[in-house]
Amino acid sequence: MTADPRGTSSRDAGRPDVELRLPADSAYVSVLRTATAGLAARLDFTLDDIEDLRMAAGEAAALVLPEADADSDLTCSFHLSVGRVTLTVSVRTSGTPVVDKDSFGWQVLTTLATEAEVEVVDHAFTARVTMVSELAGAGV
Repeated sequence: MTADPRGTSSRDAGRPDVELRLPADSAYVSVLRTATAGLAARLDFTLDDIEDLRMAAGEAAALVLPEADADSDLTCSFHLSVGRVTLTVSVRTSGTPVVDKDSFGWQVLTTLATEAEVEVVDHAFTARVTMVSELAGAGV
């Protein structure tokens, strides 16, 4: 994946630059966190931004995992561009998840990320997190 100077991915905007599929089990959240940190490092994020994004990935997974159907996967998609990462974490669910936006986990997620949202579409419960690096705002 290469990013052009305008801050957009060289790939089609609808297709993720990286996808990761893991068992929907909290034991695999560390794999998601490590992959997220590695991708942010490749984009020259600051150490603070990398750590914030790594923690946000864990919080996003913690939001969706309790709603996962048995034997489903945790699907993670990354859209990468200069100074920006958008991570989408989703699970299949037969329930109707409701996120408590007053919860500690949601507050942590929205504090760490530049943008955060959740949605349920076609039995997929999704958390989407976007982080813009400090360096992107500095014009670096």
